[in-house]
Amino acid sequence: MRVLGAAALLLCVGMPVLANDTTAQLSTGGLLFVANDNIEMLSEHLSISENEIEVVYEFNNKLDTPQTLLVAFPMPDVENGPESMIDVPITYAGNIGMDASDPDNLFGFTTSFNGQPVSATLHQYAVHNNIDYTKLLAKYGLSPNPLGEDVYARLNELPAEAAAALKHNGLIFGMEYDAGAGWQSDYMPLWTLRSTYSWEAVFPPGKSEVIHRYRPSVGGTVGVSFIPPADDDGYFARRLEDYRHKYCLEDDFIAAVKASAMEKDGWTAYPYTESWISYVWSTGNNWAGPIGSFTLTIDKSSSDALVSFCGENVTKTGPTTFEMTATNWFPPWDRELDILLLRKVDWFD
Repeated sequence: MRVLGAAALLLCVGMPVLANDTTAQLSTGGLLFVANDNIEMLSEHLSISENEIEVVYEFNNKLDTPQTLLVAFPMPDVENGPESMIDVPITYAGNIGMDASDPDNLFGFTTSFNGQPVSATLHQYAVHNNIDYTKLLAKYGLSPNPLGEDVYARLNELPAEAAAALKHNGLIFGMEYDAGAGWQSDYMPLWTLRSTYSWEAVFPPGKSEVIHRYRPSVGGTVGVSFIPPADDDGYFARRLEDYRHKYCLEDDFIAAVKASAMEKDGWTAYPYTESWISYVWSTGNNWAGPIGSFTLTIDKSSSDALVSFCGENVTKTGPTTFEMTATNWFPPWDRELDILLLRKVDWFD
């Protein structure tokens, strides 16, 4: 279902189509569980904005004895490469009361169980082409996190034999450039960081509550990237169809964006930037039976922003908030939650 902000039709300025300045989108997974038919999810309330994701789960242990289970929560893969532009929000975590002092906690992740903070164990792996190279990197004193402060320095201090081994496995890339002092060469990490938090939880008989909070990685562009120009060779038409499917764009949403177009310096400009947020909700299928009561709240933050996502029974609950509710709900296996947010800009006023 598409949700359209009421002020959309009044906007009339914009940006060139498909600017080059874009960031990668990272998808955050939902709560995973070791299979146990005796624990059911009574409710899940998922709240998403550009600044924070909060997930509140209520579980029910159907037995009259405590159940000790391993709880795991996978974080987004963090990729790196010559063309990567990744929004990793650790530098902003303090803005929403999260602990930004841990450089490995890239998303300011916190969790609680029955009202008490949980000290979860962070598992980090370095992978490339789905092969685990964590031990190989550790052999040369390298962190699994390709964005670590000292990774680049350590790479460029490697002996030739070590660099050759990493090159052989496709883990580093040699960059040559002139920064004003002649040509120089630096190594760039190409591996992906894969992280999961885990802890053991003792579920007493009856109800228990688990809460996660963290800041999402928000991808995006500085302009609208899905409206085909007059001279489109088919690329933008295909992109629009992809957006229709991924974000459930409807005709009136697209018409509202097109109606805001203006011609400036040979460009057809629109008054928005795009932001993308993803959430892997299919892992909610790991419980005993359906989710008894599911609520999704999307906050677009600004009343003149546009937002579109796929959902059912969506209602507008405030100037910036939309809510989807469902009972006895199974998350879809073939579609994760993808949110498109168009934010108004005045660069062409």
